Amino acid sequence: MTLTLGSETTFDAFLGGLLTLEQPAKGYRAGVDPVLLAASVQASAGQSVLDLGCGVGTALLCLAARVPDLALCAVEVQTRYADLCRANALANGHSAQVWTADLCALPADLTALTFDHVIANPPYFERAKGNSSDQADRDLAFGGDTDLTIWLDVATRRLKPKGWLTLIQKADRLPDVLRAIDARLGSVAVLPVTGRAGRDADRFLLRARKGGRAPFRLHAPVHLHDGANHGRDGKDYLPNISAILRNGAKFPFPD
Repeated sequence: MTLTLGSETTFDAFLGGLLTLEQPAKGYRAGVDPVLLAASVQASAGQSVLDLGCGVGTALLCLAARVPDLALCAVEVQTRYADLCRANALANGHSAQVWTADLCALPADLTALTFDHVIANPPYFERAKGNSSDQADRDLAFGGDTDLTIWLDVATRRLKPKGWLTLIQKADRLPDVLRAIDARLGSVAVLPVTGRAGRDADRFLLRARKGGRAPFRLHAPVHLHDGANHGRDGKDYLPNISAILRNGAKFPFPD
């Protein structure tokens, strides 16, 4: 099944063609970040996963391509993207329960559930800062109305005891994320991600466990590209990063 909207959507290959996703031709389009997010989740076959703000399902379905037999669930506030996520799951041979809902008003059948893993790629920009996009769906995806504190609270509530939260976010939002984490989460680990060695991190991955007791860890940064500068035609991802993006390999998040 596909949700074909003519020239309004494109069909794009991810993980070297292991996954094909239909997504809007204009507006918010998935890039590298949800693929890295999926690769960093330490899920096992038979576990349950909830993707908050799933978009067209990129992170959820990249994770499903790597780990078999997951119970896949997702929430997306924008109807068009939620419909595309459902269609993409079916088109790629997966069963997923996708709710079209705001994080502040989740349906009762979802709030009755808890999960082994909650993953999220929250909007990167604060609504009060910067300029709005003239494309409403892109504007909401990059600068949503929901505060990060609510994202973290909803994620924590939906985790089983000892369940794991994994998220990706812009580096300058790390203080906001850490402030939003309360005593219900522990074993917090942050992995900075930078484009090239020697450069400041522009993203980070964060992992936390409900009821975890391990001390906070700030890992050495991981960089994506080879060399200090882009010096040749085409992509110059490091081999381990290329394996993630092209083959669905696991991200090297330290244990």
